Amino acid sequence: MIRVVKKSEITKTQSIKIRTVAIILALLVVAVFILSLGLNPFKVYASMIKGAFGSNYKIRQTIITAIPLLITSLGISVAFKMQFWNIGGEGQIMMGAFFASYFALNFGNLPKPILLLIMAVAGVVGGGIWAFIPAFFKSKWGTNETIITLMMNYIALKWIAYLQYDLWKDPKAMGFPKIPNFSKNAVLPKVLGIHIGWIIGVILVVLIYIFMNYTKKGYEIKVLGESQKTAQYAGINIKNTILSAVFLSGGLCGLVGMIQASAVSNTLSVQISGGVGYTAIIVTWLASLSAPLILIVSILFAALLQGGAYIQTAFGIPDAAALVLQGVILFFVLGSEFFIKYKVLVKEKSNEIQKEAQ
Repeated sequence: MIRVVKKSEITKTQSIKIRTVAIILALLVVAVFILSLGLNPFKVYASMIKGAFGSNYKIRQTIITAIPLLITSLGISVAFKMQFWNIGGEGQIMMGAFFASYFALNFGNLPKPILLLIMAVAGVVGGGIWAFIPAFFKSKWGTNETIITLMMNYIALKWIAYLQYDLWKDPKAMGFPKIPNFSKNAVLPKVLGIHIGWIIGVILVVLIYIFMNYTKKGYEIKVLGESQKTAQYAGINIKNTILSAVFLSGGLCGLVGMIQASAVSNTLSVQISGGVGYTAIIVTWLASLSAPLILIVSILFAALLQGGAYIQTAFGIPDAAALVLQGVILFFVLGSEFFIKYKVLVKEKSNEIQKEAQ
Protein backbone atom coordinates (compact mmCIF):
# COMPACT_ATOMS: atom_id res chain seq x y z
CA MET A 1 0.00 0.00 0.00
CA ILE A 2 1.26 3.48 -0.92
CA ARG A 3 0.60 6.44 1.35
CA VAL A 4 1.51 10.11 0.93
CA VAL A 5 2.38 11.86 4.21
CA LYS A 6 3.13 15.54 4.70
CA LYS A 7 6.61 16.22 6.06
CA SER A 8 6.68 18.07 9.35
CA GLU A 9 9.92 19.91 8.63
CA ILE A 10 12.77 19.89 6.13
CA THR A 11 16.17 21.56 6.32
CA LYS A 12 17.52 23.86 3.61
CA THR A 13 20.26 21.33 2.88
CA GLN A 14 17.72 18.58 2.23
CA SER A 15 15.66 20.94 0.08
CA ILE A 16 18.70 21.83 -2.03
CA LYS A 17 19.58 18.13 -2.42
CA ILE A 18 16.08 17.27 -3.66
CA ARG A 19 16.08 20.14 -6.17
CA THR A 20 19.58 19.19 -7.37
CA VAL A 21 18.53 15.58 -7.97
CA ALA A 22 15.45 16.84 -9.86
CA ILE A 23 17.62 18.99 -12.14
CA ILE A 24 20.04 16.12 -12.81
CA LEU A 25 17.17 13.76 -13.66
CA ALA A 26 15.65 16.40 -15.94
CA LEU A 27 18.94 16.83 -17.80
CA LEU A 28 19.24 13.05 -18.22
CA VAL A 29 15.72 12.70 -19.60
CA VAL A 30 16.22 15.65 -21.93
CA ALA A 31 19.55 14.15 -23.04
CA VAL A 32 17.70 11.01 -24.18
CA PHE A 33 15.25 13.18 -26.12
CA ILE A 34 18.10 15.12 -27.73
CA LEU A 35 19.82 11.86 -28.72
CA SER A 36 16.59 10.75 -30.39
CA LEU A 37 16.86 13.87 -32.56
CA GLY A 38 20.36 12.78 -33.62
CA LEU A 39 22.13 15.53 -31.71
CA ASN A 40 24.86 15.63 -29.07
CA PRO A 41 23.29 16.56 -25.69
CA PHE A 42 26.53 18.15 -24.40
CA LYS A 43 26.74 20.43 -27.42
CA VAL A 44 23.07 21.38 -27.10
CA TYR A 45 23.41 22.20 -23.39
CA ALA A 46 26.57 24.22 -24.06
CA SER A 47 24.72 26.11 -26.81
CA MET A 48 21.82 26.90 -24.47
CA ILE A 49 24.27 28.48 -22.02
CA LYS A 50 25.94 30.30 -24.89
CA GLY A 51 22.57 31.52 -26.15
CA ALA A 52 21.78 33.03 -22.75
CA PHE A 53 25.19 34.31 -21.60
CA GLY A 54 27.55 33.92 -24.58
CA SER A 55 28.03 37.64 -25.28
CA ASN A 56 27.19 41.07 -23.89
CA TYR A 57 24.25 41.29 -26.27
CA LYS A 58 22.88 37.90 -25.20
CA ILE A 59 23.29 38.77 -21.51
CA ARG A 60 21.35 41.98 -22.10
CA GLN A 61 18.57 40.08 -23.87
CA THR A 62 18.37 37.58 -21.01
CA ILE A 63 18.06 40.42 -18.49
CA ILE A 64 15.41 42.14 -20.62
CA THR A 65 13.44 38.88 -20.61
CA ALA A 66 13.90 38.53 -16.85
CA ILE A 67 12.68 42.03 -15.94
CA PRO A 68 8.92 41.50 -16.53
CA LEU A 69 9.14 38.02 -14.98
CA LEU A 70 10.80 39.45 -11.88
CA ILE A 71 8.38 42.33 -11.22
CA THR A 72 5.26 40.31 -12.07
CA SER A 73 6.41 37.49 -9.78
CA LEU A 74 6.99 39.95 -6.96
CA GLY A 75 3.43 41.20 -7.39
CA ILE A 76 1.93 37.73 -7.52
CA SER A 77 3.92 36.66 -4.45
CA VAL A 78 2.21 39.33 -2.31
CA ALA A 79 -1.23 37.92 -3.14
CA PHE A 80 -0.09 34.30 -2.89
CA LYS A 81 1.39 34.95 0.56
CA MET A 82 -2.15 35.73 1.65
CA GLN A 83 -3.45 32.64 -0.21
CA PHE A 84 -5.30 34.88 -2.64
CA TRP A 85 -4.66 33.03 -5.90
CA ASN A 86 -4.09 35.87 -8.34
CA ILE A 87 -4.05 34.23 -11.79
CA GLY A 88 -4.81 37.56 -13.44
CA GLY A 89 -1.28 38.83 -14.00
CA GLU A 90 -1.81 38.86 -17.77
CA GLY A 91 -4.86 41.11 -17.59
CA GLN A 92 -3.29 43.36 -14.98
CA ILE A 93 -0.21 43.83 -17.17
CA MET A 94 -2.40 44.75 -20.14
CA MET A 95 -4.57 47.18 -18.17
CA GLY A 96 -1.48 48.80 -16.66
CA ALA A 97 -0.11 49.22 -20.18
CA PHE A 98 -3.46 50.66 -21.31
CA PHE A 99 -3.58 53.29 -18.55
CA ALA A 100 0.07 54.26 -19.17
CA SER A 101 -0.43 54.34 -22.95
CA TYR A 102 -3.31 56.80 -22.63
CA PHE A 103 -0.95 59.41 -21.21
CA ALA A 104 1.88 58.46 -23.58
CA LEU A 105 -0.33 58.97 -26.64
CA ASN A 106 -2.19 62.09 -25.47
CA PHE A 107 0.46 63.99 -23.49
CA GLY A 108 3.61 63.17 -25.44
CA ASN A 109 4.86 66.76 -25.26
CA LEU A 110 5.23 66.77 -21.48
CA PRO A 111 8.81 66.82 -20.13
CA LYS A 112 10.21 63.28 -20.13
CA PRO A 113 10.67 62.80 -16.34
CA ILE A 114 7.15 64.08 -15.61
CA LEU A 115 5.53 62.02 -18.37
CA LEU A 116 7.32 58.81 -17.35
CA LEU A 117 6.37 59.32 -13.71
CA ILE A 118 2.71 59.86 -14.68
CA MET A 119 2.82 56.76 -16.88
CA ALA A 120 4.31 54.67 -14.06
CA VAL A 121 1.65 55.82 -11.59
CA ALA A 122 -1.06 55.22 -14.20
CA GLY A 123 0.28 51.71 -14.85
CA VAL A 124 0.22 50.87 -11.14
CA VAL A 125 -3.31 52.26 -10.78
CA GLY A 126 -4.54 50.42 -13.88
CA GLY A 127 -3.20 47.04 -12.77
CA GLY A 128 -4.28 47.69 -9.18
CA ILE A 129 -7.87 48.46 -10.16
CA TRP A 130 -8.04 45.34 -12.34
CA ALA A 131 -6.93 43.24 -9.36
CA PHE A 132 -9.07 45.20 -6.89
CA ILE A 133 -12.31 44.07 -8.60
CA PRO A 134 -11.95 40.32 -7.84
CA ALA A 135 -10.51 41.21 -4.42
CA PHE A 136 -13.66 43.19 -3.62
CA PHE A 137 -15.87 40.29 -4.70
CA LYS A 138 -13.76 37.92 -2.58
CA SER A 139 -13.92 40.08 0.54
CA LYS A 140 -17.62 40.91 0.10
CA TRP A 141 -19.15 37.63 -1.04
CA GLY A 142 -16.37 35.04 -0.77
CA THR A 143 -16.19 34.43 -4.52
CA ASN A 144 -13.53 32.24 -6.17
CA GLU A 145 -10.69 34.61 -7.07
CA THR A 146 -8.96 32.04 -9.29
CA ILE A 147 -11.84 31.94 -11.77
CA ILE A 148 -12.55 35.68 -11.72
CA THR A 149 -8.92 36.79 -12.14
CA LEU A 150 -8.49 34.26 -14.95
CA MET A 151 -11.62 35.38 -16.80
CA MET A 152 -10.65 39.04 -16.44
CA ASN A 153 -7.50 38.28 -18.45
CA TYR A 154 -9.67 37.66 -21.51
CA ILE A 155 -11.69 40.82 -20.95
CA ALA A 156 -8.48 42.85 -20.85
CA LEU A 157 -7.16 41.10 -23.95
CA LYS A 158 -10.32 41.84 -25.97
CA TRP A 159 -10.32 45.45 -24.79
CA ILE A 160 -6.74 45.98 -26.01
CA ALA A 161 -7.64 44.23 -29.28
CA TYR A 162 -10.57 46.62 -29.72
CA LEU A 163 -8.25 49.59 -29.19
CA GLN A 164 -5.70 48.19 -31.62
CA TYR A 165 -8.15 47.31 -34.39
CA ASP A 166 -10.55 50.23 -33.99
CA LEU A 167 -10.56 53.00 -31.40
CA TRP A 168 -6.81 53.76 -31.25
CA LYS A 169 -5.86 52.41 -34.67
CA ASP A 170 -3.10 54.46 -36.29
CA PRO A 171 -4.53 56.20 -39.41
CA LYS A 172 -0.97 56.44 -40.78
CA ALA A 173 -0.44 52.66 -40.68
CA MET A 174 -2.07 52.14 -44.13
CA GLY A 175 -4.85 49.96 -42.74
CA PHE A 176 -2.55 47.81 -40.59
CA PRO A 177 -4.08 47.23 -37.10
CA LYS A 178 -1.53 49.14 -35.08
CA ILE A 179 -1.59 51.73 -32.30
CA PRO A 180 0.73 54.73 -32.92
CA ASN A 181 4.25 54.59 -31.48
CA PHE A 182 5.05 56.61 -28.37
CA SER A 183 6.99 59.84 -28.56
CA LYS A 184 10.62 59.85 -27.36
CA ASN A 185 9.50 61.48 -24.11
CA ALA A 186 7.42 58.39 -23.29
CA VAL A 187 10.27 55.89 -23.72
CA LEU A 188 12.22 54.74 -20.66
CA PRO A 189 15.95 55.55 -20.76
CA LYS A 190 18.70 52.93 -20.87
CA VAL A 191 21.39 52.23 -18.30
CA LEU A 192 24.38 50.07 -19.35
CA GLY A 193 22.61 49.23 -22.60
CA ILE A 194 19.47 47.92 -20.87
CA HIS A 195 16.31 49.89 -20.19
CA ILE A 196 16.01 51.24 -16.66
CA GLY A 197 13.44 48.55 -15.78
CA TRP A 198 16.26 46.37 -14.40
CA ILE A 199 17.06 49.01 -11.77
CA ILE A 200 13.37 49.30 -10.91
CA GLY A 201 13.23 45.51 -10.54
CA VAL A 202 16.21 45.33 -8.16
CA ILE A 203 14.82 48.18 -6.04
CA LEU A 204 11.44 46.44 -5.86
CA VAL A 205 13.09 43.20 -4.68
CA VAL A 206 14.54 45.09 -1.71
CA LEU A 207 11.31 46.99 -1.00
CA ILE A 208 9.06 43.90 -1.18
CA TYR A 209 11.46 41.95 1.04
CA ILE A 210 11.37 44.73 3.65
CA PHE A 211 7.60 45.14 3.27
CA MET A 212 6.83 41.46 3.77
CA ASN A 213 9.28 40.88 6.63
CA TYR A 214 9.56 44.12 8.56
CA THR A 215 6.25 45.98 8.30
CA LYS A 216 2.92 45.63 10.07
CA LYS A 217 0.98 45.17 6.84
CA GLY A 218 3.38 42.46 5.67
CA TYR A 219 2.89 40.66 8.99
CA GLU A 220 -0.90 40.93 8.63
CA ILE A 221 -0.73 39.46 5.11
CA LYS A 222 1.30 36.50 6.39
CA VAL A 223 -1.03 35.86 9.33
CA LEU A 224 -4.10 36.04 7.09
CA GLY A 225 -2.47 33.57 4.71
CA GLU A 226 -1.83 31.09 7.51
CA SER A 227 -5.26 31.30 9.14
CA GLN A 228 -8.21 33.63 8.77
CA LYS A 229 -9.42 32.75 12.27
CA THR A 230 -6.04 33.64 13.74
CA ALA A 231 -6.14 36.95 11.85
CA GLN A 232 -9.59 37.71 13.28
CA TYR A 233 -8.42 36.82 16.78
CA ALA A 234 -5.40 39.14 16.35
CA GLY A 235 -7.73 42.01 15.45
CA ILE A 236 -6.62 42.25 11.81
CA ASN A 237 -9.08 43.97 9.46
CA ILE A 238 -9.42 41.14 6.96
CA LYS A 239 -11.32 43.06 4.28
CA ASN A 240 -8.88 45.98 4.22
CA THR A 241 -5.89 43.64 4.24
CA ILE A 242 -7.21 41.68 1.26
CA LEU A 243 -8.06 44.80 -0.73
CA SER A 244 -4.79 46.62 -0.07
CA ALA A 245 -2.57 43.58 -0.63
CA VAL A 246 -4.26 42.58 -3.88
CA PHE A 247 -4.19 46.18 -5.13
CA LEU A 248 -0.43 46.16 -4.53
CA SER A 249 -0.16 42.80 -6.29
CA GLY A 250 -2.03 44.05 -9.35
CA GLY A 251 -0.24 47.40 -9.22
CA LEU A 252 3.16 45.76 -9.62
CA CYS A 253 1.83 43.75 -12.57
CA GLY A 254 0.45 46.98 -14.04
CA LEU A 255 3.88 48.58 -13.68
CA VAL A 256 5.23 45.75 -15.84
CA GLY A 257 2.70 46.74 -18.52
CA MET A 258 3.99 50.31 -18.45
CA ILE A 259 7.62 49.17 -18.67
CA GLN A 260 6.97 46.76 -21.54
CA ALA A 261 4.90 49.28 -23.50
CA SER A 262 7.39 52.10 -22.97
CA ALA A 263 10.79 50.40 -23.11
CA VAL A 264 10.25 47.29 -25.24
CA SER A 265 7.31 47.75 -27.63
CA ASN A 266 7.21 51.58 -27.68
CA THR A 267 3.47 51.19 -28.18
CA LEU A 268 0.45 49.23 -26.96
CA SER A 269 -0.57 45.91 -28.52
CA VAL A 270 -2.26 42.62 -27.69
CA GLN A 271 1.19 41.01 -27.45
CA ILE A 272 2.29 43.36 -24.67
CA SER A 273 2.14 40.74 -21.89
CA GLY A 274 3.63 37.87 -23.89
CA GLY A 275 2.42 35.21 -21.46
CA VAL A 276 4.50 36.71 -18.62
CA GLY A 277 1.52 36.69 -16.24
CA TYR A 278 1.24 32.90 -16.46
CA THR A 279 4.99 32.19 -16.49
CA ALA A 280 5.46 34.35 -13.39
CA ILE A 281 3.20 31.99 -11.44
CA ILE A 282 5.75 29.20 -11.99
CA VAL A 283 8.64 31.50 -11.07
CA THR A 284 6.85 32.57 -7.88
CA TRP A 285 6.28 28.99 -6.73
CA LEU A 286 9.82 27.88 -7.59
CA ALA A 287 11.13 30.77 -5.49
CA SER A 288 8.89 29.81 -2.55
CA LEU A 289 7.39 33.34 -2.53
CA SER A 290 10.75 34.80 -1.45
CA ALA A 291 11.73 38.12 -3.09
CA PRO A 292 15.52 37.44 -3.26
CA LEU A 293 14.91 33.95 -4.67
CA ILE A 294 12.44 35.37 -7.21
CA LEU A 295 15.30 37.52 -8.56
CA ILE A 296 17.51 34.46 -9.02
CA VAL A 297 14.80 32.21 -10.47
CA SER A 298 13.65 34.93 -12.89
CA ILE A 299 17.15 35.22 -14.35
CA LEU A 300 17.53 31.42 -14.62
CA PHE A 301 14.09 31.08 -16.21
CA ALA A 302 14.87 33.88 -18.68
CA ALA A 303 18.14 32.09 -19.50
CA LEU A 304 16.20 28.89 -20.18
CA LEU A 305 13.88 30.76 -22.55
CA GLN A 306 16.72 32.53 -24.35
CA GLY A 307 18.81 29.36 -24.56
CA GLY A 308 15.84 27.43 -25.93
CA ALA A 309 15.33 30.04 -28.63
CA TYR A 310 19.02 30.01 -29.55
CA ILE A 311 19.30 26.25 -30.11
CA GLN A 312 16.41 26.40 -32.56
CA THR A 313 18.64 28.40 -34.91
CA ALA A 314 21.95 26.75 -33.98
CA PHE A 315 20.77 23.15 -34.52
CA GLY A 316 17.65 23.61 -36.62
CA ILE A 317 15.51 22.25 -33.80
CA PRO A 318 11.78 22.89 -34.34
CA ASP A 319 10.03 25.25 -31.97
CA ALA A 320 7.94 22.38 -30.59
CA ALA A 321 11.07 20.38 -29.73
CA ALA A 322 12.63 23.36 -27.93
CA LEU A 323 9.43 23.74 -25.91
CA VAL A 324 9.62 20.04 -24.98
CA LEU A 325 13.12 20.61 -23.58
CA GLN A 326 11.93 23.54 -21.50
CA GLY A 327 8.78 21.71 -20.41
CA VAL A 328 10.63 18.58 -19.20
CA ILE A 329 13.05 20.64 -17.13
CA LEU A 330 10.18 22.60 -15.57
CA PHE A 331 8.22 19.41 -14.93
CA PHE A 332 11.04 17.87 -12.89
CA VAL A 333 11.84 21.06 -11.01
CA LEU A 334 8.20 21.66 -10.12
CA GLY A 335 7.79 17.97 -9.30
CA SER A 336 10.60 18.26 -6.78
CA GLU A 337 8.37 20.58 -4.73
CA PHE A 338 6.11 17.58 -4.03
CA PHE A 339 8.98 15.61 -2.51
CA ILE A 340 10.07 18.64 -0.49
CA LYS A 341 6.67 18.89 1.18
CA TYR A 342 5.58 15.23 1.20
CA LYS A 343 7.06 11.77 1.54
CA VAL A 344 5.81 8.53 0.04
CA LEU A 345 5.49 5.51 2.33
CA VAL A 346 5.27 2.01 0.88
CA LYS A 347 3.90 -0.73 3.12
CA GLU A 348 3.27 -4.35 2.24
CA LYS A 349 -0.36 -5.34 2.31
CA SER A 350 0.44 -8.55 4.21
CA ASN A 351 1.92 -6.55 7.08
CA GLU A 352 -1.29 -4.54 7.37
CA ILE A 353 -3.40 -7.70 7.39
CA GLN A 354 -1.24 -9.14 10.20
CA LYS A 355 -1.64 -5.98 12.26
CA GLU A 356 -5.40 -6.02 11.81
CA ALA A 357 -5.52 -9.69 12.82
CA GLN A 358 -3.57 -8.95 15.99
